[in-house]
Amino acid sequence: MKNAAELAWFKSTYSSGEGGQCVEVATCPHTVHVRDSKDTDRPGLAVGSEAWAAFVGFAADRIG
Repeated sequence: MKNAAELAWFKSTYSSGEGGQCVEVATCPHTVHVRDSKDTDRPGLAVGSEAWAAFVGFAADRIG
């Protein structure tokens, strides 16, 4: 398993450069890692890719 420094982290295109409330996401074949973009030294979350897809679908339904 890769450590946080080895992952390719991505921030939402909706995030501004002004330090708002943002998360970063890094994907692996079977896991999605999520962390606070303002405190990258703090441990993040790791969830299965299917669980992440369900969460994103749920969130999109609520927003859209």
